Amino acid sequence: MKYDFTSVMDRHGRDAIAVDSLGLSPGFGPDAPKEGFDAIPMWVADMNFPACPTIPEAIIERAKHPAYGYFRPTDEYFNSIIRWHERRNGVTGMTAECIGYENGVLGGVVSALTAFAAPGDAVLLHSPTYIGFTGSITNNGYKIVHSPLIKDADGVWRMDYEDMDAKLKEHGIHVAVFCSPHNPCGRVWERDEIERAMEVYRANDCLVISDEIWSDIIRPGCRHIPTQMVSEDARNRTVALYAPSKTFNLAGLVGSYHIIYNKYLRDRVTAKGSKPHYNDMNVLSMHALIGAYKEEGHQWVDELNQVLAGNIDYACDYIRKHFPGVEVAKPQGTYMLFLDCTGWCESHGQTIDELEKAGWDVGVAWQDGRMFHGPCAIRMNLALPLSRVKEAFERLSRYVFVAGVPE
Repeated sequence: MKYDFTSVMDRHGRDAIAVDSLGLSPGFGPDAPKEGFDAIPMWVADMNFPACPTIPEAIIERAKHPAYGYFRPTDEYFNSIIRWHERRNGVTGMTAECIGYENGVLGGVVSALTAFAAPGDAVLLHSPTYIGFTGSITNNGYKIVHSPLIKDADGVWRMDYEDMDAKLKEHGIHVAVFCSPHNPCGRVWERDEIERAMEVYRANDCLVISDEIWSDIIRPGCRHIPTQMVSEDARNRTVALYAPSKTFNLAGLVGSYHIIYNKYLRDRVTAKGSKPHYNDMNVLSMHALIGAYKEEGHQWVDELNQVLAGNIDYACDYIRKHFPGVEVAKPQGTYMLFLDCTGWCESHGQTIDELEKAGWDVGVAWQDGRMFHGPCAIRMNLALPLSRVKEAFERLSRYVFVAGVPE
């Protein structure tokens, strides 16, 4: 490969909550490991790979000019986004006026939600549910109504369209948050699945806020279908939210964007986001996006997805062979695993708290899945060099789970 996905970076003391916050956020982050074990960061959803080289190059080049005053987004910023979506997702007809800056995807969710619903209103989400949705929506005074995803006979997560329709009607819901690809389940929805979901939303006069931040992290052989592409109605009722932050590990720089084709929706969301005067772009984050969305960025992401697919295959195969009673659906997108540990905990007389703590003690810093509405679940980040993924699972096999058949 051209790019480096094997070096183990030392992130300690480099402002990374993935390693420096262990033991500092009880109830949210993992505990620090016991003496003799180093931490393998497998919880918060950022990556442990060096960034695509064109990103620091772009930041450094701009930072060389010693003035960082007021600025406006450049044509190259908008054109970079348009070219990126055209090449990766086959999007046509996008113009600069459809694109608006957001400090973060969750901020964009809140702007859209508060523009079209009143505090106290209900909002439809699928469960399991990304913890960021739960916090941002409830903190702004809205009630979340869940439509649970269900696993089919092959263990694939599916939407329950009848349940979605019933919940929308029962609670008088007119705003839904849609996650594509889905976090934490890792489903990359097929076109017909999105079409059916959008028909349910249309029939209930429901605005759709579509979080598509994971759209570039796709398993080879799968394809992300932008929600706005499935029909003209979807194009006009959807606020889509994107960012380079998950793709290129830029969350610390802050910078997302919305794509809204319908002028009425766009005017309302833009007005809501602009009124507090907080939703302004950082000049270095603009240049980071431009650097990320260059030709080299496409190559880097393609290699990244190959590496992640290998990590996912290794992890899922290892779990199947060594951890009976643990269920996991192989994700088609994202770099997260969502483990259902119900069977293992029941057969071994352990609670999910005990299981999680056993992993933390030996440096496997995985995440409590109950925050994502998985009653006996653990969420694992696999965006690490394969050597670290292997080390983590070897520790789990030796110290945490009852080992199965050895390799």
